[in-house]
Amino acid sequence: MNTPHPDSLAARSSRSVWHPCTQMRRHESLPPIAVERGHGPWLYDTDDRRYLDAISSWWVNLFGHTNARINRALTDQLGRLEHAMLAGFTHEPVVALSEKLAALTGHALGRCFYASDGASAVEIALKMSVHAWRNIGHSDKTEFICIAGGYHGETLGALGVTDTALFRAPYEAMLRPAHIAASPDARLALPGERASDVATRALADVERLLQERHGRIAAVIVEPLVQCANGMAMHDPAYVAGLRKLCDAYGAHLIADEIAVGCGRSGSFFACEQAGVWPDLLCLSKGISGGYLPLSLVMAREHIYQAFYDDDVRRGFLHSHSYTGNALACRAALETLAIFEDDDVLERNRRFAHTMTAALHPLAQDARIAHFRRTGMIWACDVRLDHARASDFARRFAQEAARREVLMRPIGNTLYLMPPYILDDAHAAWLGRRVYEAFEAAMGMQ
Repeated sequence: MNTPHPDSLAARSSRSVWHPCTQMRRHESLPPIAVERGHGPWLYDTDDRRYLDAISSWWVNLFGHTNARINRALTDQLGRLEHAMLAGFTHEPVVALSEKLAALTGHALGRCFYASDGASAVEIALKMSVHAWRNIGHSDKTEFICIAGGYHGETLGALGVTDTALFRAPYEAMLRPAHIAASPDARLALPGERASDVATRALADVERLLQERHGRIAAVIVEPLVQCANGMAMHDPAYVAGLRKLCDAYGAHLIADEIAVGCGRSGSFFACEQAGVWPDLLCLSKGISGGYLPLSLVMAREHIYQAFYDDDVRRGFLHSHSYTGNALACRAALETLAIFEDDDVLERNRRFAHTMTAALHPLAQDARIAHFRRTGMIWACDVRLDHARASDFARRFAQEAARREVLMRPIGNTLYLMPPYILDDAHAAWLGRRVYEAFEAAMGMQ
């Protein structure tokens, strides 16, 4: 790729912005894409070259860029209230959003606590669990069980329940480690086994830990149905249902991290719906605001809330963020929920999923591909690579995809798609072709 002009947006960014999840030295040879505008599923750079946002800009953009309905809602809200602190105050967008989300759970999860990002939501859920146990007389319950390969964010508490060495290893000395249980990843199935068999084995490992440590375990945390950062590791819904039973039997909270898999991404609005259970605490972020503004929240069962309800302020949940329950972000989330309802988005996604899967058939059938899989609006497959070619495959593929007007970021040797919910059949056919062309080109590069 040509070196950008020193006054270009890409060059200025490389000099002044420290980009996330990036080895900045690589931008010397592969500058960042300088995005100038977006519309629908497309992003456009400063040279007016377009890219189909096939990963929803890190899994957040559900209904396209510059969505007309969300734009109008935010314009209206700007003229009313941009922000007010939520300690001692409230406002219509945060109340209405809380009511609508609670109703979507049948009021099983009726209390919403707000923050700004996914990792913060996880921190809140972990703190709520330990503090709730303490408030009801079980101060020894301060430990957590997480799942092998799981990812829950990069703040210190979230890293403590994350089993992704790339993010965790440099900070190991700062962390309070959790107990790591076997993954239910369906790719671990032995010959003749089904995904449900892997789930059964993984549940047995959780039960072993609970038997040994139930007097100290506060909660089990899981990404229901898909461990996204773990190469889109998908598992049987029976695993989540089994965790609910184990947590009930051994006296532990169940925390569902639906930051990536909620808001329709897994096929149902909440991933836990497919297991027929509700957790004690559920974390949402990413798509909840349609990809417009930072927003996260934790939904809690009533018994968690009641553990804090007291005259003594020290028994309250004393956790805060300056922009908690931001009015603009909540208004974007309300319009996002309205689009789900008005456009019957979940049913539309179910129909589109069959079209997109068919468009990816050449990739799925390629002998160099293993474990082609789908959950809801997430498609993934693993590329068979020898050791010499594996280390640089993700960069090669991302570069070839961008040349073909597609924005994708593989996770190691795992290719995945998480497109916005607005693609049509023509988009699916076009995207299927371009993805396979990029795959062929990346595999042919030396």
